Parts: sequence; structure tokens; C-alpha cells
Amino acid sequence: MEYSEKVMDHFMNPRNVGEIENASGVGTVGNAKCGDIMKVSLQIEDGVIQDAKFLTFGCGAAVATSSMATELVKGKTIQEALEVTNKAVMEALDGLPPVKVHCSCLAEEALHAALWDYAEKNHIVIEGLKPPVNDVDELHHHE
Repeated sequence: MEYSEKVMDHFMNPRNVGEIENASGVGTVGNAKCGDIMKVSLQIEDGVIQDAKFLTFGCGAAVATSSMATELVKGKTIQEALEVTNKAVMEALDGLPPVKVHCSCLAEEALHAALWDYAEKNHIVIEGLKPPVNDVDELHHHE
């Protein structure tokens, strides 16, 4: 399986590993089929994501996609962060092998789950944000 240099870089040197204490929003998403679990915590102030951290139990691609996803949303507004889709993450990593595309979906979902948590805690509605899923598998069977 061929991984791009960027995927390898983010796998070997993942950015933003860990948890944010008293995070504004936390999202945990898993994929029962491959056993990957991803937890994203966000620090949001005045509608801007100041910091993003992740913990991932999974393969190298799962680590790389969560690392890249947290990099992409830092400094962005909530609305801009919603545009960080799995496709955007994959493009930023110069692509993923087809069997690993679900890892980028996991990153997107964990991010959205953290934003959802933030919205719930603050009793706000984020335009265009859907309720999170616990298992990414549920999502992609319907496509």
C-alpha cells in the first residue's frame, strides 16, 4: 500500500496529539468494523477554533488524518471548520489508498461531533451541522 509523504509525515510526527483540558467541545467517534476510535477536543473562543487536539486508536492512516484534520481547523471559524470534509483532509494529505478512505471520514465525523458537543453546551445551533454518529459504518452503508 502506497502512502504519500505527507501521510507518512503526519503518521510519524502527528500534530496536536492529546486532550484539551476543559475543552469547549469533545467528540468521540469509532468504526466498529476496523476498530478505530478517534477523539477530538476543541478550544473555541468567539466562534473561532483556537486549538484542536486528538487521540486516535487506529492505523497509521487514522492517525495521519486526525493530525491533518486538527491542523486544518485551527484558527478557523466554526463555519469554515464545517468545510473541512474528509475530501479536504485527503487532498491536504495528497490522497489516501482507497481502503483507508474511511479513516478520513472518521476524522470529519469526530470533528463534527466535537462541534456538536460545543453547540449543545452553549445552547446554540450551528448551521449545517448534523447530529453525530457513534459508528462511522452506519453512515457509509447508505451511500
